[in-house]
Amino acid sequence: MSRSRPEASLRGRLAAIPSRRAFLGAAMVLASAVSLPAQAQETIKIGVPVGLSGANSVVAPSVVQSAELAVEEINAAGGVLGKKLELVVADDGSGAAGAQKAFDQLVFRDKVNVLISMETSAARNAGLPIVSRGKVPFIYTSFYEGRSCNKYLYVDAWVPDQQVAPIVDHFMDKNSAKTFFLVGSDYAFGRGMLEFSRKYIESRGGKILGEEYAPMDATDWTPIISKIRSANPDALITSTAGGAPNVTLTKQLRAAGIDKLYGNLAVDEGTAKSMGADATGIYISASYLTSIDSAENKTFLAAMGKKFGSGLKTPNDLSVPQYEAVYLYKAAVEKVGGTDAEKIIDVLDDVSFKGPRGVIQMSKQRHAPLTMYLGQVKPDGSVEVIASFADVDPGDQCPNLK
Repeated sequence: MSRSRPEASLRGRLAAIPSRRAFLGAAMVLASAVSLPAQAQETIKIGVPVGLSGANSVVAPSVVQSAELAVEEINAAGGVLGKKLELVVADDGSGAAGAQKAFDQLVFRDKVNVLISMETSAARNAGLPIVSRGKVPFIYTSFYEGRSCNKYLYVDAWVPDQQVAPIVDHFMDKNSAKTFFLVGSDYAFGRGMLEFSRKYIESRGGKILGEEYAPMDATDWTPIISKIRSANPDALITSTAGGAPNVTLTKQLRAAGIDKLYGNLAVDEGTAKSMGADATGIYISASYLTSIDSAENKTFLAAMGKKFGSGLKTPNDLSVPQYEAVYLYKAAVEKVGGTDAEKIIDVLDDVSFKGPRGVIQMSKQRHAPLTMYLGQVKPDGSVEVIASFADVDPGDQCPNLK
């Protein structure tokens, strides 16, 4: 026994010494692991800061789904310049504080090549200084109050110059509305949209009987609804943050028996469906509706249905610009032969993409002429198109931007 112990110990020590072949194998594994960052650089990273929590949480999932489909389609077709696209999603909380963290993470930690997303105006404004510091192109895919100008910013969604007139004109010309009450969320989008609306209504000879604002996260609209009832306007126009405030305001208006011409400047088709019967009768003005009768839209809807099945969120006027923006960025990368930010921002207004909304090109001071649709929500949540307006100009947005 005493002699076998050293022999066993020796055999153990010998077994613990790796063979040359094993050592080389381990070295190859280590080298492979070390080379992973270099391989990761062979992807093109798209950062998506979006409100998965907060006011935008109702609509953000549909935005992420559209981005996922675009990336999947492009990668399946060979990628961009032989590189695969990679999505990096960060929750911005739908507000300024969350956006600062999300943008900082995406730009400086994840080192994305581009930012493509819809956000609240508060989140966008908080993120833009980080975009400038990081020198990263940013395609903003959300309808907004307009006139946000930054060297690295492009917008493929609508602005008030394109969206307000169809609703106001219809109310005044077809329904003889003369008096209006305006309700918005108390931040850049709500105030910007309603400032434009007020000026447009007054330019047409209409009268504003009241203009009220509530915090972005408001859930109790009782005081404002009481003022609407007292003013008794011909028409109500609202512009609230994201999806959640839209839902609570509309439900409380209906519960209070307010039955006025109702134009909602912030509701998308998906959010309208989530409201159920409460959304019936709302007038919306949008650059995208699922009922658009085109080959591109039918192909897009079929692909979304196939990919997400029963989990599909209703494609809408916030998610479709996201899908198209990924393709616009692809076109820009291919045009300049790489992802250099300065070259990309020089050509983003030159490239176009024919998608579910038609041909999209951000050629007007980094904004896009868009076909707009006036629609009314039906009891089943679908939107009946009342009129369409081709190639509506976004107007002067950033005339002094160089």
